[in-house]
Amino acid sequence: MRKVGFFRSIHVKFVIIYVLLILVAMQIIGVYFVKQLEETLRTNFQTSLKARVNLLAYNIVQEMEKERTSEDPTLEADVKKILRDFSAVDISEVRLIDAGSLKIIGTSDPNNQGLVGQRTTDLRIKQSLVLEEDQSNILIDPRTGHRIWVLSTPIKSGKKVIGAIYLVAKIENVFEQMKTINRIFATGTAIALSITAVLGILLAQTITRPIADMKKQALAMAKGNFSRKVKVYGNDEIGTLAIAFNNLTKKLQEAQAMTEGERRKLSSVLSYMTDGVIATDRKGRVILINDPAAEMLDVSRETVLSQPIVSLLGLSVTNSFEDLLEEKDSLILDYSTKVKRYILRANFSVIQKETGFVNGLIAVLHDITELEKIDAERREFVANVSHELRTPLTSMRSYLEALTDGAWRDEEIAPNFLEVTKTETERMIRMVNDLLQLSKMDSTDYRLNKEWVNFVTFFDRIIDRLEMAKDSNVTFKRSLPPHAIFVEIDEDKLTQVLYNIISNAIKYSPEGGQVTFSIQEEEEKIIVSISDEGMGIPKENIGKIFDRFYRVDKARTRKLGGTGLGLAIAKEMVNAHGGTIWATSVEGKGTVISFSLPYERFEEDEWS
Repeated sequence: MRKVGFFRSIHVKFVIIYVLLILVAMQIIGVYFVKQLEETLRTNFQTSLKARVNLLAYNIVQEMEKERTSEDPTLEADVKKILRDFSAVDISEVRLIDAGSLKIIGTSDPNNQGLVGQRTTDLRIKQSLVLEEDQSNILIDPRTGHRIWVLSTPIKSGKKVIGAIYLVAKIENVFEQMKTINRIFATGTAIALSITAVLGILLAQTITRPIADMKKQALAMAKGNFSRKVKVYGNDEIGTLAIAFNNLTKKLQEAQAMTEGERRKLSSVLSYMTDGVIATDRKGRVILINDPAAEMLDVSRETVLSQPIVSLLGLSVTNSFEDLLEEKDSLILDYSTKVKRYILRANFSVIQKETGFVNGLIAVLHDITELEKIDAERREFVANVSHELRTPLTSMRSYLEALTDGAWRDEEIAPNFLEVTKTETERMIRMVNDLLQLSKMDSTDYRLNKEWVNFVTFFDRIIDRLEMAKDSNVTFKRSLPPHAIFVEIDEDKLTQVLYNIISNAIKYSPEGGQVTFSIQEEEEKIIVSISDEGMGIPKENIGKIFDRFYRVDKARTRKLGGTGLGLAIAKEMVNAHGGTIWATSVEGKGTVISFSLPYERFEEDEWS
């Protein structure tokens, strides 16, 4: 992989291309030069020999046309002498052939003297005699393996061909010279390429160094580092590019800083929003969800990304993504179960470009469970108040109408009617007072007047009061600690809490029943419990007894003058003290109302 990466480097590519260009140029020049040089040397060699052959032909013509006497040497002897004198280093053999008989008159090769007087069979000789022109070829000598030049040239006397000269020359020397020249040229080429490579590397560095710097800067920018700058090496095009790259880096740094700032702002806003936010792409797939939205839908961010929003919100059966894009009103998402009520409201906003192209959808989720609960409680409260007031008012109107019609004259009936009217009026006054007290506790300026109190003595005193005031055959049992327990409370408010709880316990206890009082100490709180042996509360209604106007036995409560607000007031007051109140009950065996108060343990000498 490193080798592949090395050859992908622009520096190496530049040097290789530069060297290859020089190599190709030198090869083209070399091929042309060698070819022309070879042609020139060969032509010069052949021309030189041809000139000598022409001179030889002139001498032979003189000998062949000379008149001979008996005392003169024979033609063969004279030809042999001329041919022997003609021999040279670069000539292997020269023969003289008679045109008429095609017999070999003479040869310069001492070893081939046996050929003299024999007819030649060489085709080139016959062609040169017939065509009256030179015939030549470059052949390979089978004995030595060297190249030879074979020439057959006709000899004329006037216009008549009288013979032919057959020449075998050693042209291998020419090719040996070419080999030497080629070696010199190859060596020169290698030296030139080496120098060219060094110069190419130096030249490439001047071009690739700023490019390499820009590459490093680009990689650093990809990692978020905009502090590096590219060095400017000159005022040429690459220098201008480096300056432009530095300017681009600066602008990208500014843009990235601005984008990062906006991203952090958006992330901060999304993180600290109490509302849930979900963003989708143009196909309705979730691309962003903040923590409140994930908590509202009880999902993890990683699992919902790329999931269709209609599936995430549980709308796939009733709505499509296109329906949500056209949705103008908010949708109510009810995730309530039998155990827990849970309702969300979803508002949708379409993300569009200026051209109208839809980029996606933003959904804002609001948890309206509490609002729905408050609204339901408000409606129920209004209905309960109307019902609770209507009953005594209807009763009072009936008795007052009877009195108006003349019943006031009846001394036995009139006092009873007036007593009922008085009782109902007092009941309505108590109800209004309880409502005013609840309203006051709901207000933001509600204050407690707390002081440190020995709760055991305080509780014991309230039990004594109610024990003396009760008119039913109900016994009290106390299970209180023997030592003091000091808590910081508002005595008036806790007195009302205990009165309400104990009064309910007495009301619902049967004749001969028992009400038990206890205090239990824990690490950071005390638990006060009041239990009775009454009819108990059904399990499905145990959580409703602290609601306003709730009654387990409505007929009995109205008969005893209850308003249904006592435990609701107790709950508000206990919560105001930083405690909690709850109930446990077994139907048919009785009910236990308990509440806790914050408590800090102190040594006895701290209160001495």
